[in-house]
Amino acid sequence: MTPGLIAQVAIGGLLLGLIYALVAAGLSLIFGLMDVVNFAHGQLLMLAMYAVFEIHQAFGLDPLVQLPLVAALLFLIGVAIYRGLISRALGVRFNTGMVQVFVTFGLSIFLVGAAQLAFGSDFRSITDGVLYGRTVSMGAIVLPLSQLAAGLVCLVAFAALMLISRTEFGRALEATREDRDAVALIGIDRDRIFSLGWGIGAAAVGIAGVMLATFYYISPTVGDNFALIAYVTVALGGFGSLIGALVAGLLIGLVEAMTALFFDPALKQVGIFAIYVLVLMVRPRGLFGRL
Repeated sequence: MTPGLIAQVAIGGLLLGLIYALVAAGLSLIFGLMDVVNFAHGQLLMLAMYAVFEIHQAFGLDPLVQLPLVAALLFLIGVAIYRGLISRALGVRFNTGMVQVFVTFGLSIFLVGAAQLAFGSDFRSITDGVLYGRTVSMGAIVLPLSQLAAGLVCLVAFAALMLISRTEFGRALEATREDRDAVALIGIDRDRIFSLGWGIGAAAVGIAGVMLATFYYISPTVGDNFALIAYVTVALGGFGSLIGALVAGLLIGLVEAMTALFFDPALKQVGIFAIYVLVLMVRPRGLFGRL
């Protein structure tokens, strides 16, 4: 085991960690805004990946070209989910929390079943994209260009989310998060903010799905593992914190890669949950949590 191999595995883990972080950012945004855990979040990732695959098959568009299109599509899906399901669940007066859980969990089951019906259960992949099969060499370190591009795109998406948080809309998001009832007194439409928040959260996971489709398999259940890691990432970084999601995603990606290298690939998620437990023993709110 050489230092070059260790460095290559570590960088690969960090690049995958950026995808984990962006998936978790959408989840964290939705939870921080309205205290709703979206159990269908992984299935939104799956929808984005299938959208990329089907558009590529039908029109030959490279995944990178599809990036704004799929992000916009997922934004609309996120808004539709809020308008059609979540807003109604929030309006229930009794057992509101349980209703929200069952609505999003039921949606996840429906989306997986619909994908299996529409696309079958076989694994798919895109093997002729611009990034496919290409590598970048840095001395002894050789990285797949697709993973490197995915990491860079995720960083840009995070920068965009940070910029949004500094705008007037971002301040409205923060105000709604702090007191969802009082914001109506200053003219903020809470329902509109919630709707746009769901759209932005879904668009973030859509961007992650596009980049993931350039080097990862596609199946109806592909979102399950990423959703599980996203929940851990949000809790580790701190609920409602975008910076926390970024730092925790990088940490989880690195720990997962190092565990697979030094122990056994089958144990890679053991390392994730071990670091999660260790951090939460010291800081139960997560690294950057305020809740």
